[in-house]
Amino acid sequence: MQDSLYVSLSSQIALQKRLDTIADNVANASTVGFRATGVKFQDVVTGAGQKSVAFTSPGNTYLSGVNGALSETGNPFDFAIQGDAWFALQTPAGTVMTRDGRFSMGQNGELLSIEGYPVLDAGGAPLQLDPRGGPPTVGKDGSLRQGEQLAGAIGLFNFQPGENFVRFGNSGVVPPGEPEPIVDRIDVGVAQGFVEQSNVNPVLEMTRLIQVQRAFENVAALVRQTGSTTEDAIQTLGSK
Repeated sequence: MQDSLYVSLSSQIALQKRLDTIADNVANASTVGFRATGVKFQDVVTGAGQKSVAFTSPGNTYLSGVNGALSETGNPFDFAIQGDAWFALQTPAGTVMTRDGRFSMGQNGELLSIEGYPVLDAGGAPLQLDPRGGPPTVGKDGSLRQGEQLAGAIGLFNFQPGENFVRFGNSGVVPPGEPEPIVDRIDVGVAQGFVEQSNVNPVLEMTRLIQVQRAFENVAALVRQTGSTTEDAIQTLGSK
């Protein structure tokens, strides 16, 4: 009887984590560059033979690798990555990876993210433009030109978020190690005048939300039933 209660509680913990991740996905369905969060669960078996009991693990989160759709803005300071790569930002939390390419030029020529963090080149240094040179044009390889002058190149990086990754802001991810700069990759590039939309499918996530909520309610009912059965058993044994 106690085993069933513990199994039900472990299921509730796992379902609550899934509810939290789905709710976060839905909330960021319109966030530029956002990658959806998924959760992997495993069975945890205790005991052996006929006395073994399988519990649900709390779950490990992972980042979806599906690219979002590109949306044309016409803004020369909007950039979208085509392929498997990330922009890098210099933040108080260290280097942060993002697919949100809504940049701007600061008063002194710094290329800044929408939150005001410096955008890094492939060497990990903040990009510096000529504040009097006007909007840059970008090549597919990320190279930036102002007129005929090469002003630098937007860094494109590869990294593995891993399980239980750490977010920074809405669309940023803190890399667990040093990100690797990408060079000479024909399958990776930058498109100017575009941004990448969130890769969240709102309809699918809402369907999942309803399913998980129902499962949570069913498990909660099972917990209440188990508690009631235990209470009745105690009262019956205590009356003898």
